[in-house]
Amino acid sequence: MGAVPAGAARPASTSARALSLRRYLLLGILLPVGLFVVINTWSLYRQAQVAATTAYDRTLLASAKSISEQLDVEGYDDDARLRARVPYSALEAFEADNQSRIYYKVSNLTGELVSGYTALPRWQGRIPDKPAYAALVDFYDDTYLGEPVRVAALLQPVTGTGGRAMAVIQVAETLELRHTLARQMLLDTLWRQALLVGVIALVVVVVVQRATRPVRKLSAELQARPEGDLTPIDAPDAPRELLPLVDATNAVMNRLEHLLAHQKRFVRDASHQLRTPLAVLKTQVQSALRGDVEPRQALEEINETVDRATALANQMLALAKVEQLRQQTGEGVRDLADAVRAVALDLSPLIAGKDIDFTIETTPAPVVAHQWMLQELARNLLHNAIKHTPDGAPLAVRVVADSRTVALTVGDSGPGIASEMAARLFQPFSAGDVRHGSGLGLAICREIAEALGGSISLENRIERGRTAGLDATVRLPRANDPGHNPP
Repeated sequence: MGAVPAGAARPASTSARALSLRRYLLLGILLPVGLFVVINTWSLYRQAQVAATTAYDRTLLASAKSISEQLDVEGYDDDARLRARVPYSALEAFEADNQSRIYYKVSNLTGELVSGYTALPRWQGRIPDKPAYAALVDFYDDTYLGEPVRVAALLQPVTGTGGRAMAVIQVAETLELRHTLARQMLLDTLWRQALLVGVIALVVVVVVQRATRPVRKLSAELQARPEGDLTPIDAPDAPRELLPLVDATNAVMNRLEHLLAHQKRFVRDASHQLRTPLAVLKTQVQSALRGDVEPRQALEEINETVDRATALANQMLALAKVEQLRQQTGEGVRDLADAVRAVALDLSPLIAGKDIDFTIETTPAPVVAHQWMLQELARNLLHNAIKHTPDGAPLAVRVVADSRTVALTVGDSGPGIASEMAARLFQPFSAGDVRHGSGLGLAICREIAEALGGSISLENRIERGRTAGLDATVRLPRANDPGHNPP
């Protein structure tokens, strides 16, 4: 394609950067995945905390049971006296490392200290209705000497040969090790999840890069094309999802090529056809200025030339307008019969001027078309028939319709045409009488008929073995035809 002028905006490239498919996919995939990762990480972290708490609680319970094995009792119930022989070394086996510290306290149900750390707060809770372990134990969080601790309170019956009593054994552990373990589990989970997100992002980038390679290839091929090259895009290796875009682009380029060809032809024909009447007009004006002819005769000749040039220009503009309307969609349903009657009324002075025996017969004929097209079609056919019908001779117009098509027939009483001339008359500037026509009337009719999905034909009307006139027939799809698609 041609170079972009300096200073011109480049909306396509800007839009491509702003609406990157890679960015859309990254955001569309990574945002939900990231949200899921955050929720999943938090859930795993909470589950890990619960699991760690359960495991360390078992250690506390084991410590409490170990202490209970060191208890002895003298006396029964209220008179019972508990004795404890618990060296701190007995608890070292339950310490996981040197980060956390374990404290214990042994007392009776009234809170009287038997052994252990006096400052450890007294247990004031209650045993759960459905304890998780086969023991009367309550786990709870508390503080000791300003530090948070996790405490296991075990109610342990103590019996011996000399007595019976109920002991309350409290074992507390600081939380440094639990917090360290929780942070470590969180970090381990986070870096694994981050690695997963990174792998997903890399896969998306690679997949998008490979998936958009045909698009970039097509873009490079289009940019490398010379100016004015509107040939269809050949993309045999394009993915299936890209084929509708390629087909639509080819359709647009085909329409553009058709429009450009029509424009070039119009400019060429206009420059060629208008040159002759303008040259004749200039010659007539120069002749009148020199006095070679009478002024009135010169004006009449000039007027005639201007009329022919005006008619030629109007018909060329009409031919161009047909092509313009061909590209439009969404035309309404029109009645061809109404358009024909309106045109016949407009041309009635010409019909009356030649005293033509004019008859018209119509039935409703709905077609999908622009109103101007139908009127221009009827006007050219009827005007051509009036011109070739002798004075006082018959001229018949008939509009009929069936379930699928409508037909307009204009029959004059002229001399008819030779068979080899019938096809050539539909070509632009191919007039049967070059002195009285531009050769565009039937060309306009053919363009309109084809634009509306129909056809036009010329046939000599034979009566009693001789040519009685010419019938011009246009057939168009009926609007209510289910198989008809508006042009």
